[in-house]
Amino acid sequence: MNYPMIIGIDDTDSKEGMCTTYLAAVLIERLKIYGTIRDYPLLIRLNPNIKYKTRGNAAIALSLELNRIKDVQNVKQTVIAAVEEMAVFSDENTNPGIVFIERECNEMKSDLALFSLRAVRDVLKISEAENMLVKYGISKRGFKNKRGLIGALAAAGFALTGLSDFTYELIAYREKKRWGISRDIDRNSVLAADSATFPDTWDTVDHENERIVFAPHSPDPILFGIRGNSESAVRAAFSMIKSEPVERYVIYKTNQNTDMHLIDTRIDEVANDRSYILKGKVSKDPISIEGGHVIIKISDNGAAIECVAFEPTKGFRNVIRKLMIGDNVTVYGSVKDGTMNLEKIRIDSLIQKELRNPICCGKRMKSRGKGQGFGCPKCGAIRKEQEIEPLERNIQTGFYEVPPCARRHLAKPLVRFRCHET
Repeated sequence: MNYPMIIGIDDTDSKEGMCTTYLAAVLIERLKIYGTIRDYPLLIRLNPNIKYKTRGNAAIALSLELNRIKDVQNVKQTVIAAVEEMAVFSDENTNPGIVFIERECNEMKSDLALFSLRAVRDVLKISEAENMLVKYGISKRGFKNKRGLIGALAAAGFALTGLSDFTYELIAYREKKRWGISRDIDRNSVLAADSATFPDTWDTVDHENERIVFAPHSPDPILFGIRGNSESAVRAAFSMIKSEPVERYVIYKTNQNTDMHLIDTRIDEVANDRSYILKGKVSKDPISIEGGHVIIKISDNGAAIECVAFEPTKGFRNVIRKLMIGDNVTVYGSVKDGTMNLEKIRIDSLIQKELRNPICCGKRMKSRGKGQGFGCPKCGAIRKEQEIEPLERNIQTGFYEVPPCARRHLAKPLVRFRCHET
């Protein structure tokens, strides 16, 4: 007889190093003596706007089938010991949490489904996680201020209730002696792997900006990560890449690149530190500001919001610069300080005509004052009204996205859209 257990872990890394997924990779090896991993380990990206996050705000969950009921305590001790050994407790923002789900009921599954989704879209309090843990008698261990219990419970909740949309990521880890030094990855092999497996894998190479983007630059244990639609796709790419020795690798099922963080709502309902899909009409021409950022304003039913394409989005800014007052758009992104950070945009309709002063004697006529029409300074001719003229727009309707080098973990790339959703 097998005994199921779900383990959720969060907040063990720091901006200076370590990685919660690496802890999971080590645990997978250490827990083999007690049972087997069901399905894939889960890598869950939480709300990307949380100010307390370390890097990618990732939590992990492992679903185990234990061989013996008496091994339950051994598993818990092994997990707690791994966190105590590997978590970066010296970092102020590192506050690990561990949860162990050993039994389930329909009410708990319903509550956890809602809680887990809120952890991706909303801002939760530590007390909300603690209350849920107490309500259902879920075993846990929190460290320092225990904030990690939020992500740990959310990841475990997804392991229990499932993901409606998911992708895969194969993460390769470095030998410990190489942590903190430059990564040795053969560029040509990466280009070949991308060419052979795209579009079943993506965000390995940013061709427009001529950058390899699947390897981090921080001093953590990750060598690189390959994202794709299936295990076979990420394995195929992995088999082609030449690099420094790989200590170990794990294939995770994940909510990355699913747009799970986005809330479809109206402009007048947005709140800071959340992510949205908003419809509106461009109500202010694009402006470029210091730093190379581009800003537009969109409006709907009397409410308005500024939307920014930041400098790291590179060529995406050129799309925003071409918009005009009156264009109808749908924007995708995160709101901070009342401003949306653009991740994608769908141009729904473009204005094709505009009012212009009439032409006379080869030049535009001048206004003669409010309500007095227009006059030609050369011949003196007068006309009462402006004329409607067609516009040549160097842009088309449809979806546009930031390049891979600027993509957030949860943002769904257009390569994953089917028939460019409408």
